[in-house]
Amino acid sequence: MSNEINQIADDYEAATNIFLDAVSKLDKADLDKAKKDGWNARQIIHHLADSESQSCARLKRLIAEPGTVIQGYDENKWAASKTLGYEELPIENSLELFKASRAVSLEIIRRLSVEQLANAGVHTESGAYDLRKWLKSYINHPKDHASQMLAD
Repeated sequence: MSNEINQIADDYEAATNIFLDAVSKLDKADLDKAKKDGWNARQIIHHLADSESQSCARLKRLIAEPGTVIQGYDENKWAASKTLGYEELPIENSLELFKASRAVSLEIIRRLSVEQLANAGVHTESGAYDLRKWLKSYINHPKDHASQMLAD
């Protein structure tokens, strides 16, 4: 495995742990506490589960089907859907989905070749995305939301 792949994998794993550590610092009362900058912790946890499960599938597509279309989704509509339950469902299943999605993705990342980092697709909202850019965004995503959850 190359140094670049090792670094990406290590950074990806560290980001997973940063998010899980942030969740562990929350009191039950913190889950539904309103945030001035958007979603509360419960909504963020449900969002991360959905986002990471989508990301895992997209990672596989970028590897197996370079040139694929990466379908975007409206995360705010998902969060507002009463059926999806971001505002009231317990967080345990979403945390398990987050952990499983990140674990599967990490196994795949550790198997990548440097050449595969150039595999690209077209995101319906963001345009061209290669695997290197995709992985960087999913290294930052849980860290950004960990900070958001712990902010006042």
